[in-house]
Amino acid sequence: MSETDVTGAEMSDTEAAAAERKRRKERRGTVVSDRADKTVVVRVDRRISHPLYRKAMIRSKKYHVHDEENEYRVGDVVRIQETRPLSKLKRWRVIELLERPERA
Repeated sequence: MSETDVTGAEMSDTEAAAAERKRRKERRGTVVSDRADKTVVVRVDRRISHPLYRKAMIRSKKYHVHDEENEYRVGDVVRIQETRPLSKLKRWRVIELLERPERA
């Protein structure tokens, strides 16, 4: 084995941390509440097929998501990523803003 080959056991701490982040789950959803400090509630919709009738249905789940600068507002479409527990309910953080609706 040459010195340039790196196995999983020989990875540096930064490489291991980067590899772990790549395995974290990501979701796309819409902000439905921004009333709490540094927290937004994001609704993530998913389409499923009914097991018997095969009709397409939409199921949704709400996630409490960390928003450090309080920059996201109701209606924003954001990408969120799983992270370490930040509070009793927060296990996700906002990665980026995907779409912001026009405000009158």
